Amino acid sequence: MKLQRKNRRALALGALAVSGALALTACGSDETGNGNGGDASASAAAGNIKCDDASGQLLADGSSAQKNAVDAWVKQFSPACKVEINYKAGGSGAGVTAFTQGQVPWAGSDSALKPEEVEASKKICSGGQGIDLPMVGGPIAVGYNVPGVDKLVLDSSTIAKIFDSKITNWNDPAIAKLNPDAKLPNLKIQAFHRSDESGTTDNFTKYLIATAEKDFPYEGGKAWQAKGGQSAPQSSGVAAQVKQTAGAIGYFELSYAKDGIKTVAIDTGAAEPVEATVDNATKAIADAKVVGTGNDMALKLNYATKADGAYPMVLVTYEIVCDKGNKAETLPAVKAFLRYAASEDGQKILAENDYAPMPDDIIAKVRTTVESLS
Repeated sequence: MKLQRKNRRALALGALAVSGALALTACGSDETGNGNGGDASASAAAGNIKCDDASGQLLADGSSAQKNAVDAWVKQFSPACKVEINYKAGGSGAGVTAFTQGQVPWAGSDSALKPEEVEASKKICSGGQGIDLPMVGGPIAVGYNVPGVDKLVLDSSTIAKIFDSKITNWNDPAIAKLNPDAKLPNLKIQAFHRSDESGTTDNFTKYLIATAEKDFPYEGGKAWQAKGGQSAPQSSGVAAQVKQTAGAIGYFELSYAKDGIKTVAIDTGAAEPVEATVDNATKAIADAKVVGTGNDMALKLNYATKADGAYPMVLVTYEIVCDKGNKAETLPAVKAFLRYAASEDGQKILAENDYAPMPDDIIAKVRTTVESLS
C-alpha cells in the first residue's frame, strides 16, 4: 500500500511538472505570440509576416469597398505584429481628406489622387508626396431584389437609365427584351446610390460614361450626380437597403452581395452575359494600364472591354501613403502592414473574400515601392 501511494505521488508530481512546463510555454505564447520569451518577430516569421519594428496603434480611413479585405488582413497581421489597426472605412473622400490633412498615415481610395490632392499631400509628406498603390481589386456588383426573378441580365444603357430615373418599373420593355424568360413583375424600381463621396460611385459612373454616355450625361466623380433615386451611406448601407426593399437595385462591391442578394449579369457584347465574379474581374483588371509616374501606380481601367468572360464594372482600391516623409512613429507599422497586404499570402486572402488579387506584374512593383517608403 505504501509503495502504491509513493508511485501515485510520483506520477502526480511528474504530471504537475509537465503541466507546469506546458503552462509556462503557453504563457510565453499568449504574451508574445510565440514561445521565445517576447520575440514577436519570431512569431511573425512563422506566419510569413515580417514585422520589423512595427508596434503601437494605426488609425486609417477611406474606402468602404475594401473594408472586408482590410478586416481579413488585420485578423492575420495584428496578432503577429502586436499592432492595433483601426480602419474607419468612412468612404474614399473622407479617407483622402484625412490623409492630406495629416490625420492618418495611410488611407484607402477607390480613385487615384487628383493633382490638387497630390499637391496638398506635399504639406504632410516632408520632402515627398502621396502616392497610389493598387492593392485590392474586384467587381462592382449590381445587386437587386425583385421577387420571383432569380437571374437578371442588364446592359450598360439599361443600367444607366435605371439609375437616372428614365426606367422606373421592373416590367419595362427594355428590361424585358434582355430577359425574355423572366417573369418581371409590375413593380416600381427603387434605385439606391451612395450618399457619401465614394470611389465606388466614381468607378460605377466611369463605366456608365464609357459605355453609355448618351444615357448617362454626367461628368462622374465621387459624388452622385444623376437624378432621382434614394441614397444610403457606404457600401454596407446600400447593400442593406437592397436586401430589405422589394424592387430595389444598387451598386456595391461583390463582397457585400451576401445573405441572398442576387447580382446582375452584364451584357457587354461578348458571347455571353458576364457574371460578377472575382475571376472575371481579374481578367478585366489585367487589361489596365499604369498611368502614374515615378512611384505612383495609378491605373487606367478599360471599362468598355468586350472580351469574353471579362467583367467590365471593376474597381481598384489604392492604399495612399507618403513615398517620403512618413512620420517616424508610424512608418514601421505602415510599412509592415502594406508589405503583408501586398505579399503572396495577403493577396491570396483577397480571393477568399470575394476580391480580386492584383495581376502579378502590378503587385510586384507595389512590393518594391513599399520597401522604398521612408
